[in-house]
Amino acid sequence: MLEALNPQPQDKILQLIALYRDDPRPGKIDLGVGVYKDASGLTPVMRAVKAAEQQLWQVETTKTYTGLAGDPAYGAAMVGMILGDGYADRSATVATPGGTGAIRQALELIRLATPEATVWLSDPTWPNHPSIIRYLGMKMAEYRYFDAATKGVDFAGMKADLAQVAKGDVVLLHGCCHNPTGANLTPAQWGEVADILAARGAVPFIDLAYQGFGDGLEADAFGTRLIAQRLPEVLIAASCSKNFGIYRERAGVLIALTEPSRKAVVQGNLAFLNRQNYSFPPDHGARLVTMILADPALTADWKAELEEVRLNMLTLRQSLADELRRATNSDRYDFIADHRGMFSRIGLSEAQVMQLREQHGIYMVGDSRINVAGLNATTVPVLAAAIAAVGG
Repeated sequence: MLEALNPQPQDKILQLIALYRDDPRPGKIDLGVGVYKDASGLTPVMRAVKAAEQQLWQVETTKTYTGLAGDPAYGAAMVGMILGDGYADRSATVATPGGTGAIRQALELIRLATPEATVWLSDPTWPNHPSIIRYLGMKMAEYRYFDAATKGVDFAGMKADLAQVAKGDVVLLHGCCHNPTGANLTPAQWGEVADILAARGAVPFIDLAYQGFGDGLEADAFGTRLIAQRLPEVLIAASCSKNFGIYRERAGVLIALTEPSRKAVVQGNLAFLNRQNYSFPPDHGARLVTMILADPALTADWKAELEEVRLNMLTLRQSLADELRRATNSDRYDFIADHRGMFSRIGLSEAQVMQLREQHGIYMVGDSRINVAGLNATTVPVLAAAIAAVGG
């Protein structure tokens, strides 16, 4: 049996991790892996998470299963954080192993409900989106999103492509902090997208992995909330890896908004899909999130530290844009300060990316996506000088 298996293509980011790890140069810089790092290069455990863990250690009396959908309190807390009040009668939720687990379960739900539906993805998007869709054998299409010349959103192209979406198709949108480009829709553009999807009878599917990393916890939820208000059915895959810093705990959630009369059936199908995939979801990270969001003091401390993280990334963005302006004597990298979230696609060729890796020990994805949070005050000028040196 196993001799029939063929080698699978390597994940480019995981391959980059191995190359970086094996590089002996002391001054190497990792801008590929999508994790937040502080000025010392550490991905810290947030204060509120530490405090919640200490509380949990004192009061937890069992490690038994929660339920197929996870703890209902976790789902309710996440709906509240993402959407606000007023969705209890519309929202079916399941806890998932991270945001990737939520995306997989959402696609499984789509395939179960409407196997003929096409899933539309932004061009470009996170590589795992099309990878999972292809693996599941689902139909897929792209809509224009990123303008390589302006480094902003090609909104005219996006609208033209979404106008071709068929009734019942699914449109995957990045809720904020677009990965890999860093270019985001404005509030007015979100409104136009909602109008197009409603007119076409499409189902929005929102990937919300970075809430709080862009313009703030509430502002980053604007597009998701607008879509939820205007359309009857919405799928939301959310991750706690970034904004709670609990990457290895794999805490995610899938929220399915539907008509109140259908909620019980949708909830049952979500639980069924969990059972087929991994049965009971992991609970430790989800329980920490629930505790933090239920305790006003922990919530306040978590929000304060999350804001520190966000402002640090904005400072790094502005510093890099300023250093690149000086190093290249050009304003062509000013867009980096306008992008939001961890990532920006900065427009270097694959050859230049390879030069940065081989000559300067600077690691980024081949399409020149950089993780801004991988920088610090010392490495920003180093990166700017290296980009200028390779002709960027």
